[in-house]
Amino acid sequence: MIDYVLLKTKKGDFEGFIVPRSEFSHKGFVTLKLKDGYNINVKKTDIISMKTMKKRATLEKFPKINIKTRKGLPNISLISTGGTIASRVDYETGGVKMALSPEEIMFAVPEMQNFVNIDSVKQVFNMASEDIFPEQWIKIAKTIVNELNKGSRGVVITHGTDTMHYTSAALSFLVRTSKPIILTGAQRSTDRGSSDTFLNLLCAGIAAGRSDLGEVAIVFHENLEDDFCFAIRGTRARKMHTERRDAFRPISSLPLLRIDKKGGIERTSDFKIFSDEKAKLDGGFDRNVALLKVYPGADPKILDFYLEKGIKGIIIEGTGFGHVPTNTLKKTDSWISKVKKLVDNGIFVGITSQTIYGKTSSTVYRNLRVLSKTGAVHLSNMIPETAYVKLGWALSKEKDIDKLKKLMLTNIAGEISDRTEENWFLK
Repeated sequence: MIDYVLLKTKKGDFEGFIVPRSEFSHKGFVTLKLKDGYNINVKKTDIISMKTMKKRATLEKFPKINIKTRKGLPNISLISTGGTIASRVDYETGGVKMALSPEEIMFAVPEMQNFVNIDSVKQVFNMASEDIFPEQWIKIAKTIVNELNKGSRGVVITHGTDTMHYTSAALSFLVRTSKPIILTGAQRSTDRGSSDTFLNLLCAGIAAGRSDLGEVAIVFHENLEDDFCFAIRGTRARKMHTERRDAFRPISSLPLLRIDKKGGIERTSDFKIFSDEKAKLDGGFDRNVALLKVYPGADPKILDFYLEKGIKGIIIEGTGFGHVPTNTLKKTDSWISKVKKLVDNGIFVGITSQTIYGKTSSTVYRNLRVLSKTGAVHLSNMIPETAYVKLGWALSKEKDIDKLKKLMLTNIAGEISDRTEENWFLK
């Protein structure tokens, strides 16, 4: 239980809830949660006076909501992994309380009852997305397969935003299905007036329950307004802004769907069509892979480190078409001999571009041809994060290096495009 107070300080007056001290609190400061949901730290030495306005503030209880399974509406499952979506501030702790029950979800987004039935809610874990590793991808994938095979038409996975595109890529390879697997999240928690939780979750439910999509997608705000969402292919999505509500963008592709809060669905690109077939887990993930970025002055000896660590495959984010330092003034600065050493030791080396958009090439420039002769493989327009995920998945299925190369260059889940359209850039 905590108090709502008025703090008079040397820097102004502030009203809010005092957040109890925790292991993360700053000594010498009072943490105050303001009415708009943001926390501020006030130096104790700056406080002139503190007046209690209201005592024993608690998180209000959810009202009872009569949730009925409506005939004619599709059944979907909700899988929670953490994050702030469908949560509200808990003023007793200063954090947010996850909504896990159907009642809590319907309280947050009651409009969803008009479109789908949520007949199953699973919390597989509660983690910040930066802490989610490949082991968690496998756990999510197994839960998805189980839910789809129990009868759900589709699933919605709530997930932290920072690594959501890694997870969406992983699920695109790990789960074989023709039902919608929709990931969504929130940039801003529900205790903020600008929260994006409501529209994202509503659109995700509509995509899972009512679209003819048959693959993995991230559903997120189309723009800064609360009117439309995009569904972006799981292997083509990337978080492109730290805080904007439309942070996720399709890379070298168009969105798959445009969804409005009234239930309207517009197809904006080709995709795998929904069918009611049994889902299955396909492969796993080999952790002996790495993602490495080239930069001016990068020491090629870092590749020796990965060789010594027993790496099985590495994705290099090259510059431009997929360059690495080649004709350097000092021979020891060139990456070519180190890349060849990896390849000669049976390690797969895949080349992507840090430009994000566009295709790599092994032939446009002489230096690209030199790199290609080492046995490194340019991976067309696969985005680096997706290439890293695909390589870990591919290594769980294929050990022969030639077959592995063929698998990496095979389009499995829309991660490789044969063409490039002008309107794909920053769409």
